[in-house]
Amino acid sequence: MSFYQNKEQDSDQAVPLFACRHITKSYKDLPIIADINLELPQGGCVSLLGPSGVGKTTLFNILAGLDQPDCGTVFLSGSDITGIPGSVSYMLQKDMLLPFRTILDNVILSLLIRGEKKTDARAFAASFFPDFGLAGFEHHYPRQLSGGMRQRAALLRTMMMQKPVILLDEPFSALDAITRIKMHRWYRDICRKQKLSTIFITHDVDESLTMSNTVYILSGKPGRINQEIQVSLHGNDFLVSQEFLQLKQKIMSFIL
Repeated sequence: MSFYQNKEQDSDQAVPLFACRHITKSYKDLPIIADINLELPQGGCVSLLGPSGVGKTTLFNILAGLDQPDCGTVFLSGSDITGIPGSVSYMLQKDMLLPFRTILDNVILSLLIRGEKKTDARAFAASFFPDFGLAGFEHHYPRQLSGGMRQRAALLRTMMMQKPVILLDEPFSALDAITRIKMHRWYRDICRKQKLSTIFITHDVDESLTMSNTVYILSGKPGRINQEIQVSLHGNDFLVSQEFLQLKQKIMSFIL
């Protein structure tokens, strides 16, 4: 069972699954981001890497349709979705699980909002609990789960929106280093199995290389994409490979 039933894009098709062109935004005449262009292919994962205050969250709010750019366009499968909320899934940095609801009832919130019957929503969501390492915890409350389990529950809730693109704002930053590495491996596996397409914000160079096919580096005032790094290898041995070290050194030369 998978979240999405979208047809695979033709490999010769020039239109990416998700893209933005020339996104520019200012607040009260203060430029925040300028001329941002990026693409996300079907089944791909790209990251936005940069220091705090460079405009990554502002860009995410525009990509999610929660804010309007001063100029520029957001596309989903070639269609203009600029300023249209609900076209993609968006998970904030904190898990935002409701403490008075069980994990299962937290996960099904988007299904209930969409009008699904609670019994059907619970049955559908519960079928994904084994893949998310949450089997047996359906009726636990958030306070009873570890940080990693809470993040997996929050990710499952986000994916229950069943949108073709997922935006993740530093989803693993609150976890300890060992848990974070495990979550990286787990999420890569989930993406392959469920054919997920993801854009995520990170401040961590290692995380951007571990998780992404493409790393977009934002810097400056206003924030601009000044480098685009392609990552061809992944897997458990990638973190100790010569290619990883070379790519990390390259990225560090751009951001320091």
